[in-house]
Amino acid sequence: MDIFVIGATGFVGGHLARHLAAEGHTVTGLARTGAAAAALRAQGITPVAADLDARRPAAVAAALRAHAVVYAAQAAPEQESATVQDLVRALAGTGRTLVFLSGRGVLMQRTAGAWSPDVFAERDPFTPEPLAAFRKVAEDTVLAAAGDGVRSMVVRPGLIWGPGDHGHVSMVYRSVATTGAAAYVGPGLNTYSHVHIDDVTRLFTLALAGGRAGGLYHAVAGETPNRWIAERVAADLGVAVRSLTPGEAAGVWGEFGALIMAASSRIRAVDSRRELGWHPERSDMLTMIGEARAARAERLRPVRV
Repeated sequence: MDIFVIGATGFVGGHLARHLAAEGHTVTGLARTGAAAAALRAQGITPVAADLDARRPAAVAAALRAHAVVYAAQAAPEQESATVQDLVRALAGTGRTLVFLSGRGVLMQRTAGAWSPDVFAERDPFTPEPLAAFRKVAEDTVLAAAGDGVRSMVVRPGLIWGPGDHGHVSMVYRSVATTGAAAYVGPGLNTYSHVHIDDVTRLFTLALAGGRAGGLYHAVAGETPNRWIAERVAADLGVAVRSLTPGEAAGVWGEFGALIMAASSRIRAVDSRRELGWHPERSDMLTMIGEARAARAERLRPVRV
């Protein structure tokens, strides 16, 4: 299969592009720079010189040359919205495949570090997080394209972890470098459903092979409250555990990072299991504790005087 990956130089898109190339597919990937193009070539991926702004027509043209398109970019809202609209218009009536990577942000609940009892399967109703309203619109646009002759699908994973991620474990290690303690917000019981990058990649390959037009697929393997992460990081580094106020959290992780670290987002993967036979193989995010990121945090940790 000829597959065009938008976001092939990113975390999820890169893992997927390399996996698909290793499986024998012909993979092309969007490259905004010469350095990105060289990196893709070195991985057996043919670069497409384009971007999601002025050179977006080149990306759409590459999509039309492929059997399947995967959108896995992390773009500005206006670029993502315009790209999705251009893709579904161009692919209408072709029967070709479009798989859109969404994420847990659309389901995020601002709980100020408290636990939420709410957990959502693929088709459960919910109130979108305002900051991710554009992403929910993009999801709906992709899913509606199934009625216009596009085999379109949405993959919505939980918090993705694995080598090279920048998720909650990394953020807690970063808090040690800033505060000298492994930090969480409020009571620290806010919980994200999570999934390993390899399991996300497998879900994409299953969707490409056998997903239905209009399919929405969650990816989740487990749940871990932020306080548990902080306690394990603290034990690993021999530091204290500390609860932060929202204002203190903004000083550690920035305004957006503080919002993420104080929220909950819980999902269930019902359709993924039932329709695609997907089952996660990695379920314990805390196995990341003690990786090389711990050494980085140790080097940055303030010296107490």
